[in-house]
Amino acid sequence: MENLENRAALARWLDDVGAPGIGVAPEIERLTGGSQNELFRVTRGELNGVLRMPPAGADGARLDGLRRELRLLAALKGSEVPHAELIGGEPTGEVLGLPFYLMEAIDGWSPTGSWAAPFDTDLEARGELAFELVGGIAQLSSVDWQARGLTGFGRPENFHERQVDRWIAFLEGYRFRELPGLDVAADWLRNNRPASWSPGIMHGDYQFANVMFQNGAPAKLAAIIDWEMTTIGDPLLDLAWALLGWDGESPKTDFYVDLDGMPKRSELLAHYEKISGRSTADINYYLVLANWKLGVVLEKSYAALVKGDRKDGKIETFGPLVLDLIATAADLTTQKGSV
Repeated sequence: MENLENRAALARWLDDVGAPGIGVAPEIERLTGGSQNELFRVTRGELNGVLRMPPAGADGARLDGLRRELRLLAALKGSEVPHAELIGGEPTGEVLGLPFYLMEAIDGWSPTGSWAAPFDTDLEARGELAFELVGGIAQLSSVDWQARGLTGFGRPENFHERQVDRWIAFLEGYRFRELPGLDVAADWLRNNRPASWSPGIMHGDYQFANVMFQNGAPAKLAAIIDWEMTTIGDPLLDLAWALLGWDGESPKTDFYVDLDGMPKRSELLAHYEKISGRSTADINYYLVLANWKLGVVLEKSYAALVKGDRKDGKIETFGPLVLDLIATAADLTTQKGSV
């Protein structure tokens, strides 16, 4: 993106999509924070956008992933779901050599281990962040995905029938140790699938780290971000994922952000139901699945660390965390209804 040829090509594309500042060369600044793709601030005239594109040398799966994100954001354009509004996208790679899309920049902050002021000290204000988090995923679950052109975006048919076998097969590719409770939870999940459910858009990794809030109080969700895992599935799994920081009714004391001051889980479930119109009566199933699945996913990174293929001090914490997640999933199988 730094070379002049790409800058000129981007300027022509911006003109073609009618972005503000027609005829003016854009200013481009590389941003940090992108884990799967590169991010660039693009400004000219009244335009203030963020361009997202794969890194040089990205494989086909990474390119297809970005194209999926582009399709999803195009479908959400104009909806009430808090998100960075799409300005335009180029899926072919003909303009900059790789597919990309440009979205509006969000003025806000994302929790990455700590809270911004005043939520760092005002516990009453902090509690509202949880309601905003749950409200955002409730709004996403309410989107008419078929009417917005997302037919074929995922495979909702037999979604729950596929979950256990899919992730067990995934685990077998790197399994190196015993995971107590894994089979207990897996068998329970196979035998306790929801009797009925309604497909919807799933974010796939919905948590505080993957949203942005507006600056200052009161708490207001500004945007859901990082759509790499999005698909059409059961949105209640997103809700359970967002509630992994709660142990029963109470927030955990050892989560990656300080959850002191957060509301009870039952209050968040009621809030979700009010906005989404979906029942959370089977939430225990989704909590078992969320804990179990996250344990399986994180075990891959930990296995690579133990094998010597990765060097990251943070991943060392995954070792005991995976065991805790799997054990929690197994423990939850002894409970009924919403916990």
